[in-house]
Amino acid sequence: MEEGALDGVRVVDLASVVMGPYATQILGDLGADVIKIESPAGDSTRVTRPQRHEGMGALALNVNRNKRSVVLDLKTGPGHEAALRLIRGADVLVTNMRPGALERLGLSYDDLARENPKLIYCNAQGFRSDSDRAGLAAYDEIVQASSGMADLMRRATGTPTYAPTILADKLCALTIVYSVLAALVRQRATGRGQRVEVPMADTMLAFNLVEHLAGHTFEPAEGPMGFNRSMTPGHRAVRTSDGWACILPYNEKNIRDFFTAVDRPGLAADPRFGDPASRAKHYGELYEEIEKVAVERTTAEWQELCARLSVPFAPVLELEDAETDPYFTDGGVLSVAEHPTEGKYRQIGSPVLLSETPASVRSHCPSLGEHTEEVLAEIGYSAAEIAEVSVR
Repeated sequence: MEEGALDGVRVVDLASVVMGPYATQILGDLGADVIKIESPAGDSTRVTRPQRHEGMGALALNVNRNKRSVVLDLKTGPGHEAALRLIRGADVLVTNMRPGALERLGLSYDDLARENPKLIYCNAQGFRSDSDRAGLAAYDEIVQASSGMADLMRRATGTPTYAPTILADKLCALTIVYSVLAALVRQRATGRGQRVEVPMADTMLAFNLVEHLAGHTFEPAEGPMGFNRSMTPGHRAVRTSDGWACILPYNEKNIRDFFTAVDRPGLAADPRFGDPASRAKHYGELYEEIEKVAVERTTAEWQELCARLSVPFAPVLELEDAETDPYFTDGGVLSVAEHPTEGKYRQIGSPVLLSETPASVRSHCPSLGEHTEEVLAEIGYSAAEIAEVSVR
């Protein structure tokens, strides 16, 4: 198997739930040696349902591949010392433990930088460590509420609700990845590590404001916050005669060609849609007109017409259809793999294509503590010392 881009990089994963483990899995897919330190109870993803065997939940299978699992009780002297020895030889530590807990365990940045000056110490938590919110619990919904995401849902739907995906966890995981990669470039140039902090609320707010800062970009404000096209009622998929689709005439030519093709000449020349400034005031009417004509044809007919006109279009993918859609199966985004203990399961592949150092799956999600003896032996522990440290 070809070497990954991060071959030779050792990452210690001291994280739980989704954000941290998803980030370290991506680093593992890119070739890093990821060692996951788990408590005797295991990462919380291990208990998620459905599962075939205890400790191997569906979520765990797809955020913990390409890792080696080591069980250590950090609250005991031997467990704490073993963790320190692992971290002394690591390039990166990723954790989402709260700052106070890390300090109590002697695992703060200052503690570990003394042990390993080249260490990239990435701590991701709900709120900045220098703020009065530093110690607050922050699950995905808390961060969506705290960062304006729930308010964006209110503006679009009338109710401050949450996106039906753990958006904050996954977005912040990607932020961890690019931040760690940047720090690795610097580490390779200077031999020095640094602290990387990814506060979830700050990350999500910055993400939300890219387009939604809008009129408040200017001081004084030139208009309200909120990107009008996304906030307009009717900004949704439309019903065709046999299903659902996104039909999105985007610019003046698209709109003119689309309404001409469906025999609505008045709409093709309608000044409300004739230029970006006018369109911004009338997105609602535009969406209504598209919705009215959408039911006149099948999804396949719309696909053919829009392709011919170069009008942006996509049928709505039902999640179950991803299992058989050739686009996704041929690209390896979703495939059937064989786990050593769990049997056949659907594996979410890396969506990134690197021509020289492709991402790869070298090992499946390990069982709890599967590699404790192997990893401790690698860092110099004797069989007797491993027995003393082991809690399994």
